[in-house]
Amino acid sequence: MEAIVSIKWTLARMYEPDIVIVDCRFLLGQPDAGREAYEASHIPGAVYLDLERDLSGALDEHGGRHPLPDPATLAHRLSQAGISNESRVIAYDSQGGAMASRLWWLMRYLGHEQVYVMDGGFPAWQEAGFPVTAEQRIVVPASFYAVVQHGMLAEVYDVQAKLRQPGVALVDSREAPRYRGEVEPIDPVAGHIPGAINRFWKDGLDEQGLFKSPEAQKERFADLEEAEEIIVYCGSGVTACPNVLALQQAGFYNVKLYAGSWSDWISYSENPVATGEE
Repeated sequence: MEAIVSIKWTLARMYEPDIVIVDCRFLLGQPDAGREAYEASHIPGAVYLDLERDLSGALDEHGGRHPLPDPATLAHRLSQAGISNESRVIAYDSQGGAMASRLWWLMRYLGHEQVYVMDGGFPAWQEAGFPVTAEQRIVVPASFYAVVQHGMLAEVYDVQAKLRQPGVALVDSREAPRYRGEVEPIDPVAGHIPGAINRFWKDGLDEQGLFKSPEAQKERFADLEEAEEIIVYCGSGVTACPNVLALQQAGFYNVKLYAGSWSDWISYSENPVATGEE
């Protein structure tokens, strides 16, 4: 089963008892905007999970701007949202799939394979005239047990050890000017991890805001075919997730997420920083 599903696929299954639809809308810099949008209008039956309150851990000196949540805490939160190990989870947002892909990655990290990202998100759903509501369903808590897949994650010491190592590819998912260090609107240091190549995550979407075909994704990452290991990062570990998803669609399975990403990397003063093109 593909990880990306269409709005029609979702519409056809939305009332099946094992389906849980999760609204992941979130705007960086406007932490309440996503929840407010959900409360105003969402797919019937959808529950809401917040990027910063639910899908991230507490901020610390290291770990980046959106640290990974503690697995046990996240498992408890998923249980509260009515998600069990048997649930089929469909995530959507209105941010091109970035927030939904974060939930997709986290659930797979906790050992849950039946999780999907709805292509086109809420804008495509609305545009199609599919049903929406402001009513929130009564959630019956479920039991979710995490089986953490440590192999999906790269920590800062992994990246430090593998810097410029043959066979290891680093992919920076941010916009090119941030990668080159020409601008840095969010983090205190501009630039990228030395040796990283730049693949802006939004280049994985077409003009309609849908994920490109597996063949087109394969083309985007054609220069990585020889890599034994691919480590993907962004600013804080969120927009790297749609690139991880795109890589999987393209048939790459040797992919890890550096969850702390750039904001974690620069929290260690000894870590080298590169600017310009690689």
